[in-house]
Amino acid sequence: MTTPLPFSDPVRINQIGAGLERTLTPDAEASRRIARALDLQALDGFTADLSLAPTPSTREWTLKGRVRAHAVQTCGITLEPLPVDVDRRFSIQLAEAAPEQADEIEVTLDEDDADLIEDGKIDLGQYAVEQLSLALDPFPRKPGASFVQPDEPTEISPFAALKALKPRGDEG
Repeated sequence: MTTPLPFSDPVRINQIGAGLERTLTPDAEASRRIARALDLQALDGFTADLSLAPTPSTREWTLKGRVRAHAVQTCGITLEPLPVDVDRRFSIQLAEAAPEQADEIEVTLDEDDADLIEDGKIDLGQYAVEQLSLALDPFPRKPGASFVQPDEPTEISPFAALKALKPRGDEG
C-alpha cells in the first residue's frame, strides 16, 4: 500500500506545450498534511512558483522554480518551537522513461541524470514539497542550545537497584 502524497498537482506531458507556469499554494488541510509529513509543528505561507518547459533538441523537460515558506520546526535539543523561513530556487531535468526492453535493470547514481517521468505525468506538488524538505535543516537547533552529556552512573550493577531497596538497619 502506498502512502498518499501530502500535496499533489499532476500535469500530463501533453498539456505542457511550449511551456507552462504555475503558482502553487496549498490549502489549510494540505498544509497540515505537508507539516505532518515533514515533521513540522506548523507550516504557514507555503508557495511554489514553477515553470515547466521542454528542453530544445531533447526529449527532456526543465522544471525551474522557487519555493518560499514559513515553517516551525522543533529544536532537537530543547524541543522548543524553532521558526524558519525558506526561500529556495531550483532547477530539475525530467525525462520520459524509456520502454523496458532488457531483463536487467541498470542502476546509476549520477547527479546529472534526469528524473524519470512515470505514466506521462509530472507531479508539480510533489516536487514543491521535495524542495521544501531539502531546504529544511534535518537537525534543527536553536541558537545557543547545546547538548550536555549526562554523567555516567558510578555503579551499573543490577544488584545496585536491589541494594537501594534494602532497609538500612537490615543486615540479612
